[in-house]
Amino acid sequence: MQTADKSKHRLVVFDVEGVLIPKNRFIFDVGKSLGLPRLLKMLFIGFLYGAGFLALKSALKRIFKIMQGIKIKELIQIFDEIPSKPQLQSLFAQLKLRDCKIALISSGIPTVIVEKMANTLGADYAVGIEVGVNDDALTGEIWGDAIEPNGKRTVLTRILDAEGLNLEDCVVVADDRNNSCIFLSGMQKIGYNPDFVLRVKADTVVTGKLPKILPVIDGKPKQRSPPSKNDLLREAIHASGFFVPVLSGLAGVYPIALMICVVSALYALSELLRMYRKNLPVISAITRNAALPTELYEFTAAPLYFAAGILLTLLLFPAPVNGAAIAIFTLGDSTASLFGGLISKKPLPFNKGKTLEGSLFGFFFAFLAGAFFLSPVLALIAAAVAMAIESLPLPVNDNILIPLGAGLALMLMI
Repeated sequence: MQTADKSKHRLVVFDVEGVLIPKNRFIFDVGKSLGLPRLLKMLFIGFLYGAGFLALKSALKRIFKIMQGIKIKELIQIFDEIPSKPQLQSLFAQLKLRDCKIALISSGIPTVIVEKMANTLGADYAVGIEVGVNDDALTGEIWGDAIEPNGKRTVLTRILDAEGLNLEDCVVVADDRNNSCIFLSGMQKIGYNPDFVLRVKADTVVTGKLPKILPVIDGKPKQRSPPSKNDLLREAIHASGFFVPVLSGLAGVYPIALMICVVSALYALSELLRMYRKNLPVISAITRNAALPTELYEFTAAPLYFAAGILLTLLLFPAPVNGAAIAIFTLGDSTASLFGGLISKKPLPFNKGKTLEGSLFGFFFAFLAGAFFLSPVLALIAAAVAMAIESLPLPVNDNILIPLGAGLALMLMI
């Protein structure tokens, strides 16, 4: 049994969505309860925010305006039905044994709901969006520090002052760029399945199960872990993309492109059904066995990015460039992920979610894959470009950037 470190009084701050509950699930489930037209409007606003066309406060004001009229008790009921991350009760109990105060700060969920979650888990502070209410129904108005630019920093400062703590006594666990204002120098910053911004700003990146943050908080060195069955299946599916250019050479580019579109549409349908707690035979079973633990409770878009990267590369570049770029991407990226977690404990300084050893192994297998289609020299250069992209924290999903970058590099050399 692990011995808790009681030597230091600290504050541990959690973002809620994406860390404690599935990302975007609350907005999706509320929109679903309001009907398809309003759900589509809310998803479109979320897309504009994710793409950087809307500021957070502006996007939330529009979304909560659409939610006008829904009862608070309905919101609480919807939230209660959202599956939280496994082992939360145990994790929070372990933090309490370490003499930690716990704060939940959300910029997407009403405070009344965050407070209920905090009471259930034993957190000490709960801050969310303040919402206008008339006769127990939302008026569409929202306000509060959590939705203001740098507002989470204001909230954090207030809590630290109340506890008599400094930044050095604080640990922040978050997943997206909206929390960059509380990833401050001097504190312990943990990016949990983070986006590209927090991959740079975090001291440590944690993927998989949330309790893996405990050794990080305790200051223990990162442990190597063998790949799980889920990891092996996921990377095997990824590597199987190597056969796409082979099949396109036999059957033609457009039939294979059509097949990719059909499979992608079936997968998207399967994921939407899964959000409604229904299954699509075969595809849902594969998803359950290949997904990361954090992906089991949310719409998993990574395979769609993977398919889009292969499809665009197949259609935009001629043979053998498209075949080489796809092979380099599928084999190089999958082996980089497997070997990076297996043999290395030290992350790259500019991307805490990647390792030098993983990138080197990925480069070697990417070169072998490229050499199947091209001369060794061209394969070597394209593999280097692909692994350079793979190692960088970039705003566009690397499942799209890696094959397109490798293909463009080859086109410039041929």
